[in-house]
Amino acid sequence: MRAGPGQIGVALGLVYVIWGSVYLAVRLVIDETPPLTAMGARFLIAAVLLGGYVWWRRGFRSFRLSGRQIAGVILMGLCLLAIGNGLTSLGQQHGVSSGGAALLVASAPLWIALLRTASGDRPPWLGLLGVLVGFGGLVVLVLGGGAGVGPLPALGVGVMLVSAFCWSLGSWIRPRVPLPADPLVGATYQLAVAGVTLATAGLVSGEPFDPHLSVRGWGAMAYLVVVVSIVGFSAYTWLLQHAPVSVVSTHAYVNPVVAVLLGAVVLHEPVTAAVLVGGGVVVLAVVLVIGAEQRARRRNRSPVGRNGGDVTPVDDRPLGPAGRAAAGGVQPVAER
Repeated sequence: MRAGPGQIGVALGLVYVIWGSVYLAVRLVIDETPPLTAMGARFLIAAVLLGGYVWWRRGFRSFRLSGRQIAGVILMGLCLLAIGNGLTSLGQQHGVSSGGAALLVASAPLWIALLRTASGDRPPWLGLLGVLVGFGGLVVLVLGGGAGVGPLPALGVGVMLVSAFCWSLGSWIRPRVPLPADPLVGATYQLAVAGVTLATAGLVSGEPFDPHLSVRGWGAMAYLVVVVSIVGFSAYTWLLQHAPVSVVSTHAYVNPVVAVLLGAVVLHEPVTAAVLVGGGVVVLAVVLVIGAEQRARRRNRSPVGRNGGDVTPVDDRPLGPAGRAAAGGVQPVAER
Protein backbone atom coordinates (compact mmCIF):
# COMPACT_ATOMS: atom_id res chain seq x y z
CA MET A 1 0.00 0.00 0.00
CA ARG A 2 1.35 3.39 -1.02
CA ALA A 3 1.78 5.85 1.85
CA GLY A 4 0.19 9.25 1.43
CA PRO A 5 1.96 12.58 1.94
CA GLY A 6 0.12 13.06 5.23
CA GLN A 7 1.39 9.77 6.65
CA ILE A 8 4.94 10.52 5.54
CA GLY A 9 4.67 14.00 7.03
CA VAL A 10 3.53 12.67 10.42
CA ALA A 11 6.29 10.06 10.55
CA LEU A 12 8.89 12.60 9.48
CA GLY A 13 7.64 15.03 12.12
CA LEU A 14 8.01 12.35 14.79
CA VAL A 15 11.59 11.67 13.73
CA TYR A 16 12.34 15.40 13.62
CA VAL A 17 11.10 16.06 17.15
CA ILE A 18 11.90 12.81 18.95
CA TRP A 19 15.42 12.41 17.66
CA GLY A 20 16.10 16.07 18.23
CA SER A 21 15.79 15.29 21.93
CA VAL A 22 18.35 12.48 21.83
CA TYR A 23 21.36 14.68 22.57
CA LEU A 24 19.87 15.92 25.82
CA ALA A 25 18.63 12.51 26.97
CA VAL A 26 21.90 10.73 26.13
CA ARG A 27 23.89 13.39 27.96
CA LEU A 28 21.78 12.94 31.09
CA VAL A 29 22.36 9.17 31.01
CA ILE A 30 26.08 9.03 30.21
CA ASP A 31 26.79 11.64 32.86
CA GLU A 32 25.93 8.89 35.35
CA THR A 33 26.88 5.60 33.66
CA PRO A 34 29.29 4.41 30.91
CA PRO A 35 28.01 4.89 27.34
CA LEU A 36 28.33 1.46 25.72
CA THR A 37 26.65 -0.60 28.42
CA ALA A 38 24.02 2.10 28.93
CA MET A 39 23.11 2.24 25.24
CA GLY A 40 23.26 -1.56 25.02
CA ALA A 41 20.79 -1.84 27.89
CA ARG A 42 18.61 0.80 26.26
CA PHE A 43 18.34 -1.14 23.00
CA LEU A 44 17.83 -4.52 24.68
CA ILE A 45 15.00 -3.22 26.85
CA ALA A 46 13.41 -1.58 23.81
CA ALA A 47 13.69 -4.84 21.85
CA VAL A 48 11.97 -6.80 24.61
CA LEU A 49 9.14 -4.27 24.92
CA LEU A 50 8.57 -3.89 21.18
CA GLY A 51 8.91 -7.63 20.60
CA GLY A 52 6.39 -8.33 23.34
CA TYR A 53 3.92 -5.98 21.72
CA VAL A 54 4.36 -7.59 18.29
CA TRP A 55 4.01 -11.09 19.78
CA TRP A 56 0.83 -10.07 21.63
CA ARG A 57 -0.77 -8.52 18.55
CA ARG A 58 0.45 -10.81 15.76
CA GLY A 59 1.72 -14.00 17.31
CA PHE A 60 5.08 -15.73 17.35
CA ARG A 61 4.93 -16.66 13.67
CA SER A 62 5.53 -13.05 12.70
CA PHE A 63 9.12 -13.41 13.95
CA ARG A 64 10.03 -16.16 11.49
CA LEU A 65 12.76 -15.02 9.11
CA SER A 66 14.54 -16.45 6.11
CA GLY A 67 18.31 -16.76 6.09
CA ARG A 68 18.65 -13.63 3.96
CA GLN A 69 16.37 -11.68 6.26
CA ILE A 70 18.45 -12.72 9.27
CA ALA A 71 21.55 -11.40 7.54
CA GLY A 72 19.64 -8.23 6.67
CA VAL A 73 18.52 -7.41 10.21
CA ILE A 74 22.04 -8.07 11.51
CA LEU A 75 23.54 -5.74 8.92
CA MET A 76 21.00 -2.99 9.54
CA GLY A 77 21.19 -3.38 13.31
CA LEU A 78 24.95 -2.87 13.15
CA CYS A 79 24.95 0.00 10.65
CA LEU A 80 22.00 2.01 11.94
CA LEU A 81 21.96 1.37 15.67
CA ALA A 82 25.10 -0.27 17.06
CA ILE A 83 27.57 1.89 15.11
CA GLY A 84 25.44 4.62 13.59
CA ASN A 85 23.64 5.45 16.83
CA GLY A 86 25.56 3.85 19.65
CA LEU A 87 28.89 5.45 18.79
CA THR A 88 27.45 8.95 19.14
CA SER A 89 27.33 8.46 22.90
CA LEU A 90 30.93 7.23 22.82
CA GLY A 91 31.97 10.30 20.85
CA GLN A 92 30.34 12.56 23.42
CA GLN A 93 32.08 10.59 26.15
CA HIS A 94 35.40 11.39 24.44
CA GLY A 95 34.89 15.12 24.67
CA VAL A 96 32.68 16.09 21.73
CA SER A 97 30.16 18.67 22.88
CA SER A 98 26.48 18.32 22.05
CA GLY A 99 26.78 21.08 19.46
CA GLY A 100 29.83 19.49 17.87
CA ALA A 101 28.05 16.15 17.81
CA ALA A 102 25.09 17.76 16.06
CA LEU A 103 27.33 19.23 13.37
CA LEU A 104 29.21 15.98 12.75
CA VAL A 105 26.09 13.81 12.68
CA ALA A 106 24.52 16.26 10.24
CA SER A 107 27.10 15.19 7.66
CA ALA A 108 24.81 12.19 7.00
CA PRO A 109 22.98 13.74 4.02
CA LEU A 110 26.34 14.59 2.47
CA TRP A 111 27.47 10.96 2.79
CA ILE A 112 24.17 9.78 1.29
CA ALA A 113 24.53 12.19 -1.63
CA LEU A 114 28.05 10.87 -2.26
CA LEU A 115 26.88 7.25 -2.05
CA ARG A 116 24.02 7.91 -4.46
CA THR A 117 26.32 9.70 -6.89
CA ALA A 118 28.91 6.92 -6.75
CA SER A 119 26.20 4.36 -7.56
CA GLY A 120 25.03 6.32 -10.59
CA ASP A 121 21.88 7.56 -8.86
CA ARG A 122 22.85 11.23 -8.81
CA PRO A 123 20.41 13.32 -6.75
CA PRO A 124 18.67 16.29 -8.43
CA TRP A 125 20.84 19.39 -8.53
CA LEU A 126 18.33 21.24 -6.38
CA GLY A 127 18.55 18.46 -3.81
CA LEU A 128 22.35 18.70 -3.77
CA LEU A 129 22.02 22.44 -3.30
CA GLY A 130 19.68 21.80 -0.38
CA VAL A 131 22.23 19.46 1.21
CA LEU A 132 24.95 22.11 1.02
CA VAL A 133 22.63 24.88 2.21
CA GLY A 134 21.51 22.75 5.15
CA PHE A 135 25.05 21.98 6.18
CA GLY A 136 25.93 25.66 5.93
CA GLY A 137 22.96 26.57 8.08
CA LEU A 138 24.03 24.07 10.68
CA VAL A 139 27.53 25.55 10.69
CA VAL A 140 25.99 28.95 11.43
CA LEU A 141 23.76 27.44 14.08
CA VAL A 142 26.49 25.54 15.89
CA LEU A 143 29.61 27.63 15.40
CA GLY A 144 27.70 30.85 15.93
CA GLY A 145 27.64 30.16 19.64
CA GLY A 146 24.16 28.76 19.96
CA ALA A 147 24.98 25.16 20.70
CA GLY A 148 27.94 25.23 23.00
CA VAL A 149 30.64 23.97 20.66
CA GLY A 150 34.04 23.77 22.26
CA PRO A 151 37.32 22.32 21.03
CA LEU A 152 36.70 19.06 19.19
CA PRO A 153 39.13 16.24 20.12
CA ALA A 154 40.46 14.19 17.22
CA LEU A 155 39.38 10.83 18.65
CA GLY A 156 35.87 12.02 19.37
CA VAL A 157 35.56 13.57 15.92
CA GLY A 158 36.73 10.35 14.28
CA VAL A 159 34.20 8.31 16.24
CA MET A 160 31.38 10.67 15.30
CA LEU A 161 32.29 10.64 11.60
CA VAL A 162 32.38 6.83 11.55
CA SER A 163 29.00 6.88 13.24
CA ALA A 164 27.54 9.32 10.69
CA PHE A 165 28.93 7.35 7.74
CA CYS A 166 27.58 4.02 8.99
CA TRP A 167 24.18 5.54 9.64
CA SER A 168 24.18 6.98 6.11
CA LEU A 169 25.31 3.68 4.61
CA GLY A 170 22.59 1.78 6.44
CA SER A 171 19.92 4.27 5.37
CA TRP A 172 21.09 4.18 1.76
CA ILE A 173 21.24 0.39 1.40
CA ARG A 174 18.03 -0.23 3.36
CA PRO A 175 15.75 -0.62 0.29
CA ARG A 176 18.21 -3.13 -1.19
CA VAL A 177 18.47 -5.35 1.90
CA PRO A 178 16.00 -8.23 2.45
CA LEU A 179 14.13 -7.47 5.67
CA PRO A 180 10.85 -8.57 7.25
CA ALA A 181 7.79 -7.07 5.59
CA ASP A 182 6.56 -5.87 8.98
CA PRO A 183 8.70 -2.86 10.00
CA LEU A 184 8.01 -3.50 13.70
CA VAL A 185 9.42 -7.02 13.44
CA GLY A 186 12.47 -5.67 11.64
CA ALA A 187 12.91 -2.94 14.24
CA THR A 188 12.71 -5.50 17.07
CA TYR A 189 15.47 -7.63 15.61
CA GLN A 190 17.66 -4.62 14.83
CA LEU A 191 17.27 -3.26 18.36
CA ALA A 192 18.24 -6.67 19.75
CA VAL A 193 21.32 -6.88 17.51
CA ALA A 194 22.44 -3.40 18.57
CA GLY A 195 21.78 -4.09 22.23
CA VAL A 196 23.81 -7.30 22.29
CA THR A 197 26.64 -5.71 20.29
CA LEU A 198 26.98 -2.61 22.46
CA ALA A 199 26.54 -4.44 25.76
CA THR A 200 29.18 -6.97 24.74
CA ALA A 201 31.54 -4.20 23.63
CA GLY A 202 31.06 -2.45 26.95
CA LEU A 203 31.79 -5.59 28.96
CA VAL A 204 34.83 -6.50 26.84
CA SER A 205 36.24 -2.98 27.15
CA GLY A 206 35.90 -3.17 30.92
CA GLU A 207 33.16 -0.60 31.38
CA PRO A 208 31.70 -0.88 34.87
CA PHE A 209 27.97 -1.50 34.82
CA ASP A 210 26.27 0.74 37.36
CA PRO A 211 22.47 0.56 37.38
CA HIS A 212 22.23 3.04 40.25
CA LEU A 213 20.99 6.09 38.39
CA SER A 214 19.30 9.13 39.81
CA VAL A 215 15.63 9.76 39.20
CA ARG A 216 16.61 12.10 36.39
CA GLY A 217 18.91 9.47 34.89
CA TRP A 218 16.23 6.77 34.98
CA GLY A 219 13.73 9.18 33.48
CA ALA A 220 16.11 9.92 30.62
CA MET A 221 16.74 6.18 30.12
CA ALA A 222 13.01 5.44 30.05
CA TYR A 223 12.54 8.20 27.48
CA LEU A 224 15.35 6.79 25.32
CA VAL A 225 13.85 3.30 25.48
CA VAL A 226 10.17 4.03 24.87
CA VAL A 227 10.00 7.25 22.91
CA VAL A 228 13.31 7.36 21.05
CA SER A 229 14.13 3.70 20.43
CA ILE A 230 10.63 2.28 19.96
CA VAL A 231 8.51 5.12 18.59
CA GLY A 232 11.26 7.07 16.85
CA PHE A 233 13.10 4.12 15.31
CA SER A 234 9.88 2.43 14.21
CA ALA A 235 8.84 5.64 12.46
CA TYR A 236 12.27 5.86 10.83
CA THR A 237 12.26 2.29 9.53
CA TRP A 238 8.75 2.86 8.16
CA LEU A 239 9.95 6.01 6.39
CA LEU A 240 12.83 4.15 4.77
CA GLN A 241 10.23 1.88 3.17
CA HIS A 242 7.91 4.64 1.97
CA ALA A 243 9.90 7.83 1.32
CA PRO A 244 13.04 8.79 -0.66
CA VAL A 245 16.15 8.44 1.45
CA SER A 246 17.18 12.04 0.69
CA VAL A 247 13.92 13.26 2.24
CA VAL A 248 14.28 10.98 5.26
CA SER A 249 17.86 12.14 5.81
CA THR A 250 16.73 15.74 6.31
CA HIS A 251 16.21 14.80 9.96
CA ALA A 252 19.97 15.23 10.39
CA TYR A 253 19.52 18.97 9.87
CA VAL A 254 16.32 19.46 11.83
CA ASN A 255 17.32 17.40 14.87
CA PRO A 256 20.09 19.81 15.96
CA VAL A 257 17.66 22.73 15.72
CA VAL A 258 15.29 20.88 18.04
CA ALA A 259 18.24 20.05 20.30
CA VAL A 260 19.19 23.71 20.61
CA LEU A 261 15.60 24.72 21.38
CA LEU A 262 15.37 22.02 24.05
CA GLY A 263 18.64 23.24 25.50
CA ALA A 264 17.15 26.71 25.77
CA VAL A 265 13.99 25.44 27.46
CA VAL A 266 15.41 22.71 29.72
CA LEU A 267 18.96 23.90 30.38
CA HIS A 268 18.24 27.62 29.93
CA GLU A 269 20.86 28.02 27.22
CA PRO A 270 20.66 31.37 25.39
CA VAL A 271 18.99 31.55 21.97
CA THR A 272 21.27 33.78 19.92
CA ALA A 273 20.90 35.42 16.52
CA ALA A 274 22.97 32.55 15.11
CA VAL A 275 20.31 30.12 16.30
CA LEU A 276 17.56 32.04 14.54
CA VAL A 277 19.49 32.57 11.30
CA GLY A 278 20.93 29.06 11.18
CA GLY A 279 17.58 27.51 12.01
CA GLY A 280 15.92 29.46 9.20
CA VAL A 281 18.55 28.31 6.72
CA VAL A 282 18.04 24.70 7.82
CA VAL A 283 14.30 24.96 7.20
CA LEU A 284 15.02 26.37 3.73
CA ALA A 285 17.33 23.43 3.01
CA VAL A 286 14.65 20.93 3.98
CA VAL A 287 12.19 22.64 1.64
CA LEU A 288 14.74 22.46 -1.20
CA VAL A 289 15.50 18.76 -0.68
CA ILE A 290 11.89 17.66 -0.33
CA GLY A 291 10.78 19.83 -3.24
CA ALA A 292 13.51 18.45 -5.49
CA GLU A 293 12.57 14.85 -4.69
CA GLN A 294 8.88 15.52 -5.26
CA ARG A 295 9.60 16.97 -8.69
CA ALA A 296 11.88 14.05 -9.54
CA ARG A 297 9.23 11.52 -8.53
CA ARG A 298 6.58 13.31 -10.59
CA ARG A 299 8.87 13.16 -13.63
CA ASN A 300 9.50 9.45 -13.05
CA ARG A 301 5.76 8.80 -12.88
CA SER A 302 5.01 10.77 -16.03
CA PRO A 303 2.94 8.70 -18.50
CA VAL A 304 4.99 10.05 -21.40
CA GLY A 305 8.52 8.78 -21.96
CA ARG A 306 11.49 10.83 -23.02
CA ASN A 307 10.98 9.88 -26.67
CA GLY A 308 7.22 10.33 -26.54
CA GLY A 309 6.42 6.69 -25.77
CA ASP A 310 3.93 5.78 -23.09
CA VAL A 311 5.49 4.00 -20.14
CA THR A 312 4.07 2.07 -17.24
CA PRO A 313 6.05 2.23 -13.98
CA VAL A 314 6.41 -1.18 -12.39
CA ASP A 315 8.39 -0.22 -9.31
CA ASP A 316 8.17 2.96 -7.29
CA ARG A 317 10.40 2.16 -4.37
CA PRO A 318 12.16 5.18 -2.83
CA LEU A 319 15.42 4.30 -4.55
CA GLY A 320 15.67 6.96 -7.24
CA PRO A 321 16.35 6.21 -10.92
CA ALA A 322 19.15 3.70 -10.31
CA GLY A 323 17.05 1.67 -7.90
CA ARG A 324 14.17 1.53 -10.33
CA ALA A 325 16.50 0.52 -13.15
CA ALA A 326 17.89 -2.32 -11.04
CA ALA A 327 14.37 -3.48 -10.26
CA GLY A 328 13.23 -3.47 -13.84
CA GLY A 329 12.69 0.24 -14.43
CA VAL A 330 9.79 1.09 -16.71
CA GLN A 331 8.30 -0.93 -19.51
CA PRO A 332 7.32 0.74 -22.80
CA VAL A 333 3.83 -0.26 -23.85
CA ALA A 334 3.33 1.85 -26.94
CA GLU A 335 5.28 3.89 -29.42
CA ARG A 336 3.82 6.91 -31.08
